[in-house]
Amino acid sequence: MTMQVTLVNPAAESANNIHAANNLVTAALRQAHEKSIALGTMKPLAATPAAPAAMVDFWHKPVRIELNHFKFKSLSDWKCNISLGCGHSCEFCYVPAVSTKFLKPVLKKRYGVEDPGAQWGDYVLLRPFDEGRVMKDIQAAENRPLSELSLDGNRAVMLCTTTDPYQTITAPDKALQKRLNAERAHMVRRILELIRDHSTLNVRILTRSPLARQDFDLFKSFGNRLMFGMSLPTLNNQLARIYEPNAPAPTQRLATLQAARDQDLNIFVAVAPTYAECDEADVRATLTAVKALNPFTIYAEPVNVRADNIERIARHAAAEGQIVNTAVFATRNDWRAYAMDSLRMVQRLAQELGLESKLHLWPDADLKSENCFHEIRKAAWKRHHPGVKLTLEQRAELNRLSAIAYAEHRVWLGGWWSRISEWPGVERAAWTPPALPADPFSVPALQALKANT
Repeated sequence: MTMQVTLVNPAAESANNIHAANNLVTAALRQAHEKSIALGTMKPLAATPAAPAAMVDFWHKPVRIELNHFKFKSLSDWKCNISLGCGHSCEFCYVPAVSTKFLKPVLKKRYGVEDPGAQWGDYVLLRPFDEGRVMKDIQAAENRPLSELSLDGNRAVMLCTTTDPYQTITAPDKALQKRLNAERAHMVRRILELIRDHSTLNVRILTRSPLARQDFDLFKSFGNRLMFGMSLPTLNNQLARIYEPNAPAPTQRLATLQAARDQDLNIFVAVAPTYAECDEADVRATLTAVKALNPFTIYAEPVNVRADNIERIARHAAAEGQIVNTAVFATRNDWRAYAMDSLRMVQRLAQELGLESKLHLWPDADLKSENCFHEIRKAAWKRHHPGVKLTLEQRAELNRLSAIAYAEHRVWLGGWWSRISEWPGVERAAWTPPALPADPFSVPALQALKANT
């Protein structure tokens, strides 16, 4: 069920009162969520039970700082992932499809993980900290020539890309749980200290956890070498619980970002992924709250289809008696249409709110398929003009218009894919966002098609 919430519009407030307006948005959302639970329109979700003992433990290989292979993200050149698996259990997560699936044999043999995708969120295997090994990685990164790095990585190490550096680890064995969490906290802080003191590398922190506040003092000591960010797909706590069962609530993350801003940390926000239920009012509320934080960059993307992540979303929602919109993922072309609608909506709202210069969209590489683009337009034509037979001239004109639309679509994609994100203290030529073209999957009216032939 999609919940409708009437929101205060902070954009209507004066600039001097923007933080107060932001608080009103947060309060309105919280009240609406509580009311919806009281009325029975949505119910609180059950807590996820702890994973079996073998699935929460130490991994058999130490933590490393390694080159990453991001395309079009402009996040970092290196990754430092403190664990295999993540306790936040985000159902949409792509990691099982692009990472842990390759470790399936060892996960099963050593840790009892039968299906890394279906059991995502059940296993958290903390990588042991070897300071000597990490120092060698830092020195290797420091000495790597710029010519061997990506143009958009900002010479940064990212904690983390496949897990969360500030997650709370839950284990059946409470003594082990205490040890794992203490080691996680020590490891993250010590890695940051080593990077700060023994290199000139930059650092990007991405988390969903307010526990990051524990290290704000350390973040601040980096000056312009560190960017702190959080994922904030929505401000709707109840909706987020369906998609991110064990992650801290969005309103907690927003408060953490505000605390980071109050301490003059360099921040960014990932409004990602925007769920299929995130309509215009939802996204506008999120972007309005983000605007008050004045981040360097606002990243955004929809839910992308990876392996069985859509099945995980549907399965978890059904188990909790919730209804989510999985129709937009029924086919690859259904997903493409949803993804483009979502991305275009975010850009349009960013324009409306004066945020476009900070926006960094992440269109998936699969959206460039020319054949699929034309298939979607043909299907749209048939829906709008059932049974209409075109002359050869009309068909040629329709194909010509589709070719123009695809060319504009590729220019738009290329504009976002070439984007290099901001870094504090780094001056670059002014970046111009790609123009937002007409809906690429809209089709002309029959009368217009006849008039052009």
